[in-house]
Amino acid sequence: MDKLGSRCTLPCYPRPCVIICLLILTAAFLTYSILKTLSLQLHSSVTGSFVSGTHSIVFVNCPNEQIARDIARALLDKKLAASVNILPKASSLYYWKGEIEEATEILLLIKTKTSKVHMLSSYIRLVHPFEIPEVFSLPMNQGDAHFFKWLEEGMEEN
Repeated sequence: MDKLGSRCTLPCYPRPCVIICLLILTAAFLTYSILKTLSLQLHSSVTGSFVSGTHSIVFVNCPNEQIARDIARALLDKKLAASVNILPKASSLYYWKGEIEEATEILLLIKTKTSKVHMLSSYIRLVHPFEIPEVFSLPMNQGDAHFFKWLEEGMEEN
């Protein structure tokens, strides 16, 4: 009597449906973050509601008020930000080239879309006089929906 499976002398290959399922799972895994971002933006625009993390505050220190104003205006002109607060005279202590330095700086609080943070950071690195400008962002997790809608409108391309 033949044993079960002894009739097939060809090596076992996965069935086509298994390969297709593996390809779909791999594609879903690789595109998850993009699909999540797109679905959150779609949900936000359809419902008019705020989605946590869609907007960010970017912090940038400048050596003086004129440079801070120039950077703020350029960011607004380029639609990389909807609003910039210029906070005067922040005292900074930091290590630079092995020494403790002390300076008075001007702090920019830049409100933007999280999706624009990378472009905004790149632009600041181009125009900022510091060798290594301080640029970092935090996502806005809560706030007034009308304010976030206003931010969106302020960064719309003409």
